Formats: sequence, structure tokens, C-alpha cells
Amino acid sequence: MAPLSGIWYGSPAPGSAPYVSPGGEVAVGQVIGLIEAMKLFNEIKSDLAGRVVKIHPESGKLVRAKQPLIEVEPL
Repeated sequence: MAPLSGIWYGSPAPGSAPYVSPGGEVAVGQVIGLIEAMKLFNEIKSDLAGRVVKIHPESGKLVRAKQPLIEVEPL
């Protein structure tokens, strides 16, 4: 879930590889994306470990606090 509202970015820079992709694995504490709020980029880290099923927001779109960001299934 998004800890704050802002603009979601799924990769560190435009055109670069995403932090996580559907079908890929994610670990607890791994960066899954960035949220830009008040001109600051906040690293968003996973609180779950498992396989990424779905990434909800499209990069560059507004997300609200507590909005789901990714779906993860346990391994």
C-alpha cells in the first residue's frame, strides 16, 4: 500500500528497467518504486516477500495514501 499520496514511478528513470515486474520475485525491504511528493522522491519498499502478480498503478500516475501498489503471492 502506498504510504503517502503522490506520483508513482515504477522505475528509477524514464526508459530504464522497472524495479519489479509481474512474474518476478520481491523480497522484504526491496525497493518496488518511487512516489514523488512535494518535489521529493520517496523509495517505496516491499513489506512482503513473494512473486509479483500485478502492479496496480501505471508509472507517472497519481496514487493516494493506502492505495494498493502491487499484488504479491507467497512462494
